Amino acid sequence: MNDMDSKEQIIKRSIEAKEIYLPHISADPVIFGFDQNELKVLLAKMNYRKQWLLPGGYVQKDEDLDDAISRILESRTGLKNIFLEEFGVFGKKDRSEYYFEDFDDSLFQKQRFISVGYYALYKSSAISPVADEMSEICEWVYIKNLAEIELAMDHREIIEKALLTLREKISYKPIGYNLLPEKFTLQELQKLYEALLGKTLNRGNFYRKIKNLGILKKLEEQRRGGAHKSPDLYSFDRENYAKALENGLSNW
Repeated sequence: MNDMDSKEQIIKRSIEAKEIYLPHISADPVIFGFDQNELKVLLAKMNYRKQWLLPGGYVQKDEDLDDAISRILESRTGLKNIFLEEFGVFGKKDRSEYYFEDFDDSLFQKQRFISVGYYALYKSSAISPVADEMSEICEWVYIKNLAEIELAMDHREIIEKALLTLREKISYKPIGYNLLPEKFTLQELQKLYEALLGKTLNRGNFYRKIKNLGILKKLEEQRRGGAHKSPDLYSFDRENYAKALENGLSNW
């Protein structure tokens, strides 16, 4: 799709949006996945300008904000009932001005929008991203590669705030249930924490602390394969994990 066609598409969407959506409020989900010991985020590359955006959207006139973000995510991933957590509000007055500078000021998308940020953690293998008509592609991008791509508006700031929130949360809430396979090794869990925190952790200290939390169950099986001793496998204790989510961690 060339730039002229994509501009006409945006103008058409603007006319429809004025009838369907509330003005001045939007929602931007930051969906984190974990793969190959690396953290990644779900992004869409737009037809217009070929820049990357979070797969967000607008709130319909007759729906709640939480319902809006669930609808937006379902349209992008096909998944329902994803656990989402609100983490911030973004409202700089010119946050979308430059992106739509080629359009008349009456364009719906060019109005001043305050965006509510949500984040979610999910197994990337369970999500098959779907590109809508406004997007060229929708796919996972590794956090380490974000510096190499052009993110539109303030979406880099939103991602950074989501990651900071996640790093703060890791100190008092358990992490991993939605990112790791059902059975995992302690090393795989440590790699997840290191990816989230952006630093290397001492193995002995990490293993001792994570075991003391009481959120893991050691399984009577090992991870087979490889030249070294087969490591033990673990799973999350769902009941204790749920309690830790509700009440916070102790002994951490």
